Amino acid sequence: MDALDRVVKPKTKRAKRFLEKREPKLKENTKNAMLIKGGNANLTVTEVLKDIYAVKKPFAVLYKKKNITRPFEDQTSLEFFSKKSDCSLFLFGSHNKKRPNNLIIGRMFDYHVLDMIELGVEKFVSLKDVKNSKCPEGTKPMLIFAGDMFDVNEEYRRLKSLLIDFFRGPSVPSIRLAGLEYVLHFTALDGKIYMRSYKVLLKKSGCKIPRIELEEMGPSLDLVMRRTHLASDDLYKLSLKQPKALKPKKKKNISHDVFGTTYGRIHMQKQDLSKLQTRKMKGLKKRPAEKSAEDGGVSPKKSKSG
Repeated sequence: MDALDRVVKPKTKRAKRFLEKREPKLKENTKNAMLIKGGNANLTVTEVLKDIYAVKKPFAVLYKKKNITRPFEDQTSLEFFSKKSDCSLFLFGSHNKKRPNNLIIGRMFDYHVLDMIELGVEKFVSLKDVKNSKCPEGTKPMLIFAGDMFDVNEEYRRLKSLLIDFFRGPSVPSIRLAGLEYVLHFTALDGKIYMRSYKVLLKKSGCKIPRIELEEMGPSLDLVMRRTHLASDDLYKLSLKQPKALKPKKKKNISHDVFGTTYGRIHMQKQDLSKLQTRKMKGLKKRPAEKSAEDGGVSPKKSKSG
């Protein structure tokens, strides 16, 4: 049995807290990413991994030593590192004659590889090559996807989902305008994926809403898609399954239309409308002849007082 698979009973309070942190939760922790360098990674691939690590910090782990593995042939090393570092996302960099400047981006489900897409780096501009000001560490980026391929092609659609998972950062309850200062833009055009990073500059505009300018800050990547390893529809559906406790309870007799208007249905007992008290008006008052006709008899004559 693998050392990481066996049931471990904590002997100290610190070990107990560590194991509790890794237990399944209703609201999962922010996904961490591990960045692994292959056995034959060149300078370009190493710089790409360092820059992506700088963008992802503090939710990333960078392995500096080279690891001789081929993820598309054997995934056991990735699964081992995933369990060891508690990371559900990974980026593997390698370089060879057949596939130069190679990146493999993927994600895990239950510590097993779910999706994996291989990308080739055709052009790279690092963070240090762009001499503009940078965003502080841990800034949550705004993600923009341009191009019809992200909506039409299944592989590009899955890549879009993977990139959102990789770069989205922590979930936040509220947003302030000054915190929106980092943009990651992905464009799919002519069989290539262009990744660009921008810093948002808020300029004076003479009114409450500031004028927005984008300043490129790096890293910048021109990528081309190579091999893919996508999960089956059943496994992908299983990975998206939510616990029952998180699903909102359905309220009875309440419905919504396409515009978001809420409609409520009230159930009442059957009402006798003949006994309904209406507004009293002289015009609606019945005459004595109508009353006698309704009663079916002749109204008795009043006796004359002598």
